[in-house]
Amino acid sequence: MTNRYWQNNAESQPADEPGDRYGARSLTAAWLRGQNSDATRRAYYRDLAAWLDYCARTSLDPRTARRADVDDWSASMTVSVGGAVRPPSAATRARRLAAVSSWYTYLQSNDVADRNPTLLVKRPSTAEIAASARKAPTLSVPETARLLDTAEARAADRGTETAWRDAAVIGLLFYTALRVSAFTQADLADLDIEAGYRVLRHRVKGKGPGGRDLVRLDGELCRVLDAYLAVRARRHPDGSCPPGPLLVTAPHPHDPAKPGGKRLTQRDVTNILRRQAERAGLPAAHRLSPHSGRRTVITTLLGNDVPLAKVQDLAGHADPRTTRGYDDTNHKLAASPVTDLTRILAGHRATRPPPGTPATD
Repeated sequence: MTNRYWQNNAESQPADEPGDRYGARSLTAAWLRGQNSDATRRAYYRDLAAWLDYCARTSLDPRTARRADVDDWSASMTVSVGGAVRPPSAATRARRLAAVSSWYTYLQSNDVADRNPTLLVKRPSTAEIAASARKAPTLSVPETARLLDTAEARAADRGTETAWRDAAVIGLLFYTALRVSAFTQADLADLDIEAGYRVLRHRVKGKGPGGRDLVRLDGELCRVLDAYLAVRARRHPDGSCPPGPLLVTAPHPHDPAKPGGKRLTQRDVTNILRRQAERAGLPAAHRLSPHSGRRTVITTLLGNDVPLAKVQDLAGHADPRTTRGYDDTNHKLAASPVTDLTRILAGHRATRPPPGTPATD
């Protein structure tokens, strides 16, 4: 089997031999179909593509790969964000290795591969993944307000579907503490009314296909979201948005072959966030990620004396220590009881002259 057979795009791979239902291409398609969700299938497809691209570049037949090959791939991994190439986060590295391991296990179970070269490869620990997530830059309250104002002002000025959608994305990121997958996977039907409040129902990470929760949408966010949906509805004959994703790509203004309507991806959200942050003049614009929104919301609430239990509930954390771990250093220092301790002891300590004061007889 040649390396061309293992190219990273399934469409470019030669078809399996006629009558061979267990060819690598067919098995790979079956493996992808067996994943739990469309999001997982897309992520695993990209992760496998990265490994097969490495194999093609190094003239390596994936069937004969050893641990040393996977170690080398892991050490040389990169991601491209906003045109810049950098090493991946611990979470991305762990997911790529998990995807490729799953693929080899599937091939092994169908007697197509003799070994799984990823089994003994060192993977990022849970602590490393958590620490990597916490590195996402956090915005201050003035920066958050400036970003929200910039996105909405631009939308009001331009009046386009793209501009209002981008403003809605920024609002969802910095008003809800939702994980990016929660609203990129949401549908229009997930907008609802519960106990008199407008809510967005969303999937909950780690709770399986049926795991659902809801988050309240308040006025500032609803105003932008409603404006986006109203502008989007204008391009449909009946004046309403057809059922489907909550957030979608907009039609290309000059290319009829790109009618839009596709569900936004995490990469789309990252690009939207960084463009809007750059327009707002934020110093960390090029380093922001969708997790920055979640981190900013949690940090802002904790830093303004919102009870931990309420913030934990909004974030959907099972353990309050996870929520507390998002609290930025500046807020921890500002709320430190050290000053209180100094005040308590001050009345009981002897008064001492400042260092360097000359002694007097």
